[in-house]
Amino acid sequence: MIDKLEMFIALANERHFGRAAEVCGVTQPTLSSAIRQLEDQLGVQLVFRGSRFQGLTPEGERVLERARGIVGDMRALKSEMKAVRSGLSGTLRLGVIPTALPMVADLTGPFTARHPNVRVAVYSRTSAEILSGIERLELDAGITYLDNEPLGRVAQVPLYTEFYRLLCAPGMPLANRAHVTWAEVAELPLCLLTSDMQNRRIVNQHLADTGAMVTPQIESNSTIALIGHVLTGRWASVVPTKLAQMFTGGDRLRAIPIVEPEAEHVVGLVTARRDTVTPVLTALLMEAERFGVRR
Repeated sequence: MIDKLEMFIALANERHFGRAAEVCGVTQPTLSSAIRQLEDQLGVQLVFRGSRFQGLTPEGERVLERARGIVGDMRALKSEMKAVRSGLSGTLRLGVIPTALPMVADLTGPFTARHPNVRVAVYSRTSAEILSGIERLELDAGITYLDNEPLGRVAQVPLYTEFYRLLCAPGMPLANRAHVTWAEVAELPLCLLTSDMQNRRIVNQHLADTGAMVTPQIESNSTIALIGHVLTGRWASVVPTKLAQMFTGGDRLRAIPIVEPEAEHVVGLVTARRDTVTPVLTALLMEAERFGVRR
């Protein structure tokens, strides 16, 4: 039954029989047969069928929610038994918003030092992709904003507070200021993250509060691309303090506090809220608690 639920979840995630079969490491006929057997066992149709995948039935949607919980609990149980036998090991899949990537090593460094047999895979994701990945069992945890947009049913551990800086080259207007306002930032040629990033929506809101409608000439979903454009001296950007600090050694770039208001948002660790949590995830949550105390 668990194997069939795994295949059903993969089909719901991929929305394509061939890709789902590839994810599960089986042939497409094997996956299709497993889905039909699951339907027979439950006595309901789960999938609308045609020449290609056409979505889940209402019953399928209900089964999907329960299946994710069952499979998540079974994975946690297997992980717990493995930890009893040989200690913590395996791979932790962590989704991180781009603006938090500069600090993620502050969490994963101490975590892997305590648990050297655990590998960590860090993926750059939008806040929406993190929540979706956790729900779909594709991510074990995520680092995202906690206080700006609805998170849904997840467990949360605050890590740090994000503040914002105007990042610019020395020759740009305002480069020698001790601080600048959001209204002044709105007057500059800007390069910003794309609108699917929650950081961009936060920046947009603070700029809009000044009455400004800003349309940046350069947008990217990569903070490295933004830094590259700022280094040309033609554009400025708005970035979190931790990211700014990585590029302001020497005289190449300036990072200036933005005030009126001095905006702040909480970034933290999120995980699925379940009764059963894997030992590796429990250890990560404990490390996150320690991280928050150190801050």
